[in-house]
Amino acid sequence: LDGRPVVDLWGGLADRATNHAWTRDTIVIIFSCTKGVTAVCANQLIAAGRLAPDAPIAQYWPEFAANGKAAITVRMALSHRAGLAAVDGDLTLDDIAAWDPVIDAIAAQAPNWEPGTAHGYHSRSFGWIVGELIRRVTGEMPGTYVASALAAPLNLDLFLGTPASEDHRIATLYPAPEAALLDEFAAADPTSLFARVMTGPSGLLHYDDEWNTRRLRGAQLPSSNGHADARSLARLYAACVTPVDGVRLLDDRALDRATEVLSHGKDVVLGQPLTFGLGFSLPPTLPPAAGPRSFGHAGAGGSLGYADRDSGLAFGYVMNQMRLGMPDADPRAERLSAAAAACAP
Repeated sequence: LDGRPVVDLWGGLADRATNHAWTRDTIVIIFSCTKGVTAVCANQLIAAGRLAPDAPIAQYWPEFAANGKAAITVRMALSHRAGLAAVDGDLTLDDIAAWDPVIDAIAAQAPNWEPGTAHGYHSRSFGWIVGELIRRVTGEMPGTYVASALAAPLNLDLFLGTPASEDHRIATLYPAPEAALLDEFAAADPTSLFARVMTGPSGLLHYDDEWNTRRLRGAQLPSSNGHADARSLARLYAACVTPVDGVRLLDDRALDRATEVLSHGKDVVLGQPLTFGLGFSLPPTLPPAAGPRSFGHAGAGGSLGYADRDSGLAFGYVMNQMRLGMPDADPRAERLSAAAAACAP
């Protein structure tokens, strides 16, 4: 609250097989909460004048212009309007971990729909497109930028591309019972946009044990595989709205720009209404307890991070037992955020 920690809770098991308890320094994959982290980075670069929302992506990444993509802007990518939700190309998990093969595939492909005409959840591609923009502008891989611009100044336990040295404290991820139903739904029509997005690229990524491997822990997927604790997620969002130990990540002008509604209504990938600004989820996509000027992002399985500009409350929740809802809704996070909001003065 107002940049000060007021609630910090943890419990349960980080690993059931060994009966290892969740401890203060346990971290875990946060799935699409990573998109919120990436959005902070992008909006920092926009505020610094290094990235222009209405500039074509090809201005920074010339190869991206191929196959009818020359007019796609940074704003379209951040608001899920680029028409590139599904990544084409025949890719492997090693390609995904290597970065460049996926970037090359996105640069070469045609849009899934006419860019700018609709919004559809870029479940994985959001991170590669925005991450490559970060790399082109800063000369650093997005994980390196996260470490230097966010984690180090705020002392966050937050990684994008988590080193093997941290494996001993990463909680084991337990897939949701509903994950098989999601795969069955996608398998019923594997050529559908939903299936291509939610299991792509190349049908390789599912909500399963693969995320516990060193390959996917160490890779950089700026949409999907950040690792953090809830404390760091809350502290990150707190520093977007107020100085935290003298560090503020985004000023009010940057937040006004970042939280303007750019996409609202039915999403063409998920078929449900979603609301986005410049990379952030906005109400009513965030939980009911989040105020009208809140911004943040949820993650598959239940994780959640956001800040409420009116109350000054920043919130983070992470977990290792996934539950699947659409879009990324979870009653555990909703109950906790409601309890926190009820306590705020």
